[in-house]
This record gives sequence, C-alpha cells and structure tokens, in this order.
Amino acid sequence: KEIFLCERGSTFGYHNLVVDMRSLQVMGALGFPVVFDATHSVQLPGAGGDRSDGQREFVPLLSRAAVGAGVAGLFMETHIDPSSALSDGPNAWPLDQLQPLLEDLLKIDRVSKEAHSFNV
Repeated sequence: KEIFLCERGSTFGYHNLVVDMRSLQVMGALGFPVVFDATHSVQLPGAGGDRSDGQREFVPLLSRAAVGAGVAGLFMETHIDPSSALSDGPNAWPLDQLQPLLEDLLKIDRVSKEAHSFNV
C-alpha cells in the first residue's frame, strides 16, 4: 500500500493559504514521499465572495521552491482557459504554459536530488 503526503497550504485567516516550506522536510522525515499541490496552495478561500479566489501568478515560485526542497512530485490543476474553468479557475495553471514550467522544474529537480542532505 503506497502512501503519499501532500502539502497544500494551511489557513491562517485573511482568506489566504500559507505554505511553510519547512513542512516538506518535516513530512519527509515520516518516511513517505511528499507531493506539493502547487495550485491549491495559491487558493484564497472565500475571497471571491461565494467562491474561492486564487493567485496563480505564484504557482511557478512555490513550485520551484518545493522542487528545490526535494519533493517527490507535484500536483497542478491546469485548464486551457482558466477563467472559464468550472472549478478552481483562479488558481489553475494555463495549459499552454505548463510545458515550459515543467521543463524548468525538471532542471531544478535534477540539481536538488544531487544536493547533500544535512543532519544537524
């Protein structure tokens, strides 16, 4: 039975999810692969009145940070036209911009996996 742990942000008020990159290492110490939900992490719960809003412009930044921290994988909601998506459009990543983002993330992943780990 395979178990994955997922970081997707925590709510601390102000209609904002906050990602603490330290949690990636804490979860990883439990011995299971850690996945980062790059699009849920930029969600603004309730900020759109009767729905959630989002800040998709932060998806690349948070994805790069998570991959650099050594996550085992990423989860991203994508859509050909996020503004017309039936669910989570404000935080969905545009499909036509997915390939260049993934290419950058693969480069970071290669470097990250070669880096030393420190037990202090």
